[in-house]
Amino acid sequence: MTDADRDGLRAGDLETREAHLYDLLDRARRFGDPSAVAALQALVRDYPQYHRSLYTRAMNQADVIAAHTPADVLREPLLDALADTRYNCQAWAAMGCAALGVREAIPELVYLLDSPQWMIVDESVKALGRLGDASVVPRLGPLLADDVDWVRQRAADALAEIGGPEALEALWHEFEHRRFARIGHIASALAAFTPDVIPRLTAAADDPDPNRRYWAAVALGSTGDERVAPVLERLQAEDRGATVFDGEVRVAAKKALRTLRRIQAAVAARAQDPA
Repeated sequence: MTDADRDGLRAGDLETREAHLYDLLDRARRFGDPSAVAALQALVRDYPQYHRSLYTRAMNQADVIAAHTPADVLREPLLDALADTRYNCQAWAAMGCAALGVREAIPELVYLLDSPQWMIVDESVKALGRLGDASVVPRLGPLLADDVDWVRQRAADALAEIGGPEALEALWHEFEHRRFARIGHIASALAAFTPDVIPRLTAAADDPDPNRRYWAAVALGSTGDERVAPVLERLQAEDRGATVFDGEVRVAAKKALRTLRRIQAAVAARAQDPA
């Protein structure tokens, strides 16, 4: 690490230091510049010595640092920052723990789900999803019933990312015992469990409750699986059911078919151009 790279994060006004940080991040991302990487690692390692603004901006791009840093190099300072209420950058430390795969952070992240600061809760849920530990499913599952809609969305996304039978059952329970009229987040999350979830969703598409048929159609479209097309085509042609929020099953099926085709087209394009 050059003196200029080190001192550029400590000397001068904050705007100048932030500009230098972005230069370091750019050099690390584009070239893997060893001096830039070392300066960024020092920022995370010795975080109390740096302005919070620099730490938060660096952690917003934690994947850049993670791409050039083994987890054990920054594990302890990230865990320290995650519990450091005085420095008050716990949400950003959660980003860093997720990016570097610091699984030792899981107990603290679970604890932080009860934080009064919404951003800490938000980033903790996302980090738990990214770290992918099935042991946290019992703590994330109840968040699907939270009064705040973005919490429900984050929990569903995290469970989909974690995957596995426990996460699927948590999401399916909410699908079956729908506590909110609109559960698009549940439908989208369930689609991540393709192909295992397709028989359940196909059965739900024949349920007497039009609300279940509606959300089953949404989920089936998001699977991207050609096997669900006949079910969606039938719902579009025949189902005149309406939901509690005046949504129509046939309209949901029509949109789901478009979603299905978009996903398939995107997959085909990626296969042709893997770069």
